Amino acid sequence: MSIKLFELLLQASIYTVTISVVSILIGFAIAIVISAMLLSRQRLFVLPAQIFISFFRGAPLLVQLLLIYNLLPVIGINVPSIVAAVVGLSLCTAAYQAENLRGGFASVAVGLVESAEMVGMTPIQIFRRIRAPIALRLTFPALVNEAILILKASSLVSVVGIVELTRMAQDLAGSTFLPLEIFASAGLIYLIINWIVALAGGLIERSLPGVPR
Repeated sequence: MSIKLFELLLQASIYTVTISVVSILIGFAIAIVISAMLLSRQRLFVLPAQIFISFFRGAPLLVQLLLIYNLLPVIGINVPSIVAAVVGLSLCTAAYQAENLRGGFASVAVGLVESAEMVGMTPIQIFRRIRAPIALRLTFPALVNEAILILKASSLVSVVGIVELTRMAQDLAGSTFLPLEIFASAGLIYLIINWIVALAGGLIERSLPGVPR
C-alpha cells in the first residue's frame, strides 16, 4: 500500500478523533445532569432520567444515529451530518457515563458526608471536596473504557454521510482492490489511537488524589 493511501487514512482518522472527543465531552456534561437526576429523591427527576438511560442503552447506536439524522429535518432542524453524528454519539455515551457516575456517587460512604456536615461544610463544599473527587476516582477507569468504546463506535457515523476512518477504508478498499492492506492499516490506526487514550487515562488516574503512585 502506498504512502498516499495511508495519509488518506490518517486524515480520515482526524474526523474520528474529533467527533469522538467532542461527543465524549458533551456526553460527560449531560451524564453529570442525568446522574444527579437519578440520585434525586424526586420522582419527577428520576423517571425521565431512567427513561433516557433505558432508551439510549437499549437501542442500537446505529438505530439512534439514523433516527436522529432523519428526525431533525422533520421537526424543522436542518443541521450538517456531523452535528447529527455528534448528537447521536453524545446522547448514547451520556447514558453509559451517567450510570457509571451514579454508581460512583452512590459508593461514597455516608459517614464521610455526615462527618463533613458536622464540621460545618456546606453542600457545595461537600460535593466539591468529598463526593465528586471520590466518585471520579472510583469511576475513572470505567469512563476511560467508555471513551475507547465510543472511539470504536464512531465508525457507525458513516451511515449519516461522515467520511471517517472506517468509511475511508471502505472507499479505498473498493477503489484500489487492496482490502487486506487497507483494513489492516485502519485497524493499526485505531489500535494506536486507543492505546494513546488508555495510556493517557492511566496517567491521569494515577494523578488523581488518593490514588497510589
